[in-house]
Amino acid sequence: MWKTIRIALLLLVLATVALDAWRAKHAATDWQDTLHVAVYPINADGSAAAASRIAALDREQLLPIERFLADEARRYGVATMMPVRLTLQAALTAGPPAAPKNAGMLGAIIWSLKVRWWVWRLPTATPRPHVRLFVHYWDPSDGRVPSSHGLERGQIAIAHVFASRAMQRSNDVVIAHEMLHALGASDKYDPASLEPIYPQGYAEPDAQPRLPQRFCELMAGRLPSESGPPEQAKSLDQCLIGAVTAREIGFVK
Repeated sequence: MWKTIRIALLLLVLATVALDAWRAKHAATDWQDTLHVAVYPINADGSAAAASRIAALDREQLLPIERFLADEARRYGVATMMPVRLTLQAALTAGPPAAPKNAGMLGAIIWSLKVRWWVWRLPTATPRPHVRLFVHYWDPSDGRVPSSHGLERGQIAIAHVFASRAMQRSNDVVIAHEMLHALGASDKYDPASLEPIYPQGYAEPDAQPRLPQRFCELMAGRLPSESGPPEQAKSLDQCLIGAVTAREIGFVK
C-alpha cells in the first residue's frame, strides 16, 4: 500500500518536472516574444588577464550575438522585432560544477542535475531569463580552454573562452553555439575528425560546387575544406544557421 503511494508520488513529481521542462523549452523557442538571456562572466582561472577582460565588459559587446541571431531569425521568417536580448549580469566568483571527463551516460546525467541545482540557487536575474549563459574567461597565454557545454534541460549554456579583446569575435562563435545547444540545437560535426557533417553541417548544402563553402554552419563551428582540416570560424560574420538547426530551435515550425 505505502509502496504504491510512494511510487505514485514519485511518478507525479517526475511528471511535474517533465511538464515544467516542456513549458520552459516551449516558452524559449516559440519566438512570439523576446528570448531573454542572462550572461554571467566568470574568472575561470583567477588570472589578472581574465579579471581585466571581465572588468571591461559591457552590454555593447553582446550586441554582435544579438544581431546575428536577429538576422538569422528574420531570414527564417520570425517576425518578433527583438528575438533575443542578452543582459550582462554581475560577475560570479565561481562557476557551475565542472563537467566530468569520460563519465558515461549516468555521470553526465548526474552532472546535469548538479548544474541545474546550482543554477536554481542563484538569485533571479531581471528580467527573468529563459536562458542562463555562463561565460568562463581564461588567460590566453595558456593556449587552451576546457570544452564548452549547453544543456537543453534547464536552458543552461556554459562557454569557455579566451580573456582577450582580440579574440572577442571568435569567442562570440563559441558563446552563440553553446546558447543554441540550450535551445535544443545539436552538433553538426564529427567529434572524431571535427569535420562538418554533410548535409546538416553545411551552411549551404545545395551549393554547386559543394566546396568551398562561403559560410560556416554555426553548430558545425568550422568551414569544410577541400584539402586539409576544417577551418574554425573566426567570427559570426562567417556563420549561418542551417535548416536543420533552425527547425531544432523553432525558427521553422
